[in-house]
Amino acid sequence: MKKGLVVILSGASSVGKRPIRKALMNDPDLNLFYSVSMTTRPKKENEIDGVDYYFVTHQGFAKAVRDRELLEYTEFNGYYYGTPKNQVEFLIEQGKNVLIEVEAQGVGPIKLNMPDALAFFVMPKSFEDLEKQINEIYKDDKATIANRLNKAKMDMEIAPLFRNCVSTEDVNAAVEKIKELIFAELKKRDE
Repeated sequence: MKKGLVVILSGASSVGKRPIRKALMNDPDLNLFYSVSMTTRPKKENEIDGVDYYFVTHQGFAKAVRDRELLEYTEFNGYYYGTPKNQVEFLIEQGKNVLIEVEAQGVGPIKLNMPDALAFFVMPKSFEDLEKQINEIYKDDKATIANRLNKAKMDMEIAPLFRNCVSTEDVNAAVEKIKELIFAELKKRDE
């Protein structure tokens, strides 16, 4: 059986990856399965364990890191986030294509483990638009706004390292570009 393709969706914090991810996941021709991340942050009221994230304790997360069970992991605002290796490997061995959504610094470790992964960096229309969006989302939390803006600046500095960049200026165009490159990669694998 032919292995599935790993597709990585990355970008600056709060850039708007979710609408792109949803559009890709809703396309049955892509045969995409979403990789659920693990986190130590508390579950929000509307979130479902195992669907939105795998919610674990700091000790559980530390054990996953120690046992090399994560493709990548990072810390933000005192909480840890990571991509479980077993679920991704299981799906690609079954011929399923897997979509992993990660912060920019997580792409390198995944590509080291899975060099054939196809990575995309999502850019905002402008940094000013991203700043406005972050301020709207986190309006009552000045510390979180400052942290997210600083992280976004750092993330955008490494964007040129990505071969594939798309913009949130036109979400439909971004989705179409990503789909075109995924289909091209899948066709190349069939030849």
